Amino acid sequence: MHLFFKPIIFSLVIFISFSAFTQDRKTELFHKIDTYLESSTKNGFSGTVLVAIKGEVILSKGYGWADRENKIPNSPSTVFNIGSITKQFTASAILKLVEQGKLKTSDKLITYFQQAPSDKQDITIHQLLTHTSGISHKTGGFRYNEASKEQFLEEFFESKLQSKPGTEHLYANANYIMLTAIIEIVSGQTYSSFLHEYLFKPTQLESTGYKSIRFITDRLAHGYYYNRNDEQWTDWGTTQQHLPYNHNHWYSIGKGDIHSTVEDLYQWHVALKNNIVLTSETRSLQETPFVAENDEDTSFYGYGWAIFQSDRNTKIVTHNGSNGLYFADFVRFIDDVVVVIYMTNAFLGRESEYVAKEIGNIIFDENYNPTPISKNIYELVHDFMKTNPSENAENLPKYLNQALKNEFNDHAILNRLGHARLKKEDKPGWALELFKLNVKLFPNDGNLWDSLGEAYIKYNEKEKAIECYKKAIELGYERSNMTLQDILKNKLLSKVKTTH
Repeated sequence: MHLFFKPIIFSLVIFISFSAFTQDRKTELFHKIDTYLESSTKNGFSGTVLVAIKGEVILSKGYGWADRENKIPNSPSTVFNIGSITKQFTASAILKLVEQGKLKTSDKLITYFQQAPSDKQDITIHQLLTHTSGISHKTGGFRYNEASKEQFLEEFFESKLQSKPGTEHLYANANYIMLTAIIEIVSGQTYSSFLHEYLFKPTQLESTGYKSIRFITDRLAHGYYYNRNDEQWTDWGTTQQHLPYNHNHWYSIGKGDIHSTVEDLYQWHVALKNNIVLTSETRSLQETPFVAENDEDTSFYGYGWAIFQSDRNTKIVTHNGSNGLYFADFVRFIDDVVVVIYMTNAFLGRESEYVAKEIGNIIFDENYNPTPISKNIYELVHDFMKTNPSENAENLPKYLNQALKNEFNDHAILNRLGHARLKKEDKPGWALELFKLNVKLFPNDGNLWDSLGEAYIKYNEKEKAIECYKKAIELGYERSNMTLQDILKNKLLSKVKTTH
């Protein structure tokens, strides 16, 4: 799953000038950051964080569990799925081939794929790297489903372009899967072996790779998600358990699912800075803001990196990534010589995406005091439901506002939980009260009135259901119309039978 950058960090980083990082200040920062993260663990936070300032690592620590069942804690050497941070390695592999004189970023797809159709023949490697090929983000399938290279290429070439190549930035994972196919053609090696030989081995990244691992499995962080149907946290397992065991991994490879540690990623940063893998000229090219990611021109995309200016007018080079369970963020404050690397294996919600931003705020604003990451919102609702009768449902929004530190405004949360409960409750209870509360909070959402109508139908309150479906239709939710007509028809038939 790709998480777009602009709403996560780029438009939110507001820092004041802070020129001197004394030793006392670094010690103070360690305690402030550590307190923020430790206090978040009581709400379910788990992950690892590394912070380096002026070349000195001031914090490298794990929080919470890597494996809850076996009580294995997270540590700086715990291995996580880094999601789309993978793309910088794929881009670096392409640039290594450029340095070797084996390809050019101006090369076109027709150079490597004679079967490329006319609308895609002229797509360049540069356009793939910058997500300006015009390919749709829907091209390809679910990352953990099997797909051969031939199957992916067929889908890529048969897909409909969303824009003319080179004219618009449209983030699509398929661009980087295609780059992976080119890497294998040009190098004559598999993607994994090329990255290991030319990127990971020279930089001694012993815990970084794709699929295969060279360390004990106890170091792999399990992914956890809150199951709103079972009302508890569930162990998804590890990425290695879900990736295809064979070579039919062409919905995943190159665009995500590389595994690494905060220590390895920091070592990668140092290697880039010291030109160990790529020359300084190539690194500058990789970090060039080629194309705007948004209409405001506040964030740009390079080759596997996003680039933007802070409000202090300093350069930031970054990328994040997620598969929906794991989330990772790699933020390099280039001009400030500050690096923040963060990984989590239990996604609590939007706040889980802001950890690196919060740490940045702490570093650059002496007066900034972050609040702990909140619990997962579904877990919060269930906590309230366990300690309150359904008659107290009207107090739920106040409880959520206090726990989340902002106003609850998500139409979907209570609707989803209401449907989950509706399957379990044969008599009116929390399901019905959640639906009633939701239409009170968001009275102009026809879908929510439709859900309330469904609950009334289950509990044989047809008149109330009819009113709900009428309201849904009035608000433009046309799906309710068929259900309403069925109810009215059955009601009429019942009336006819009664009169006879």
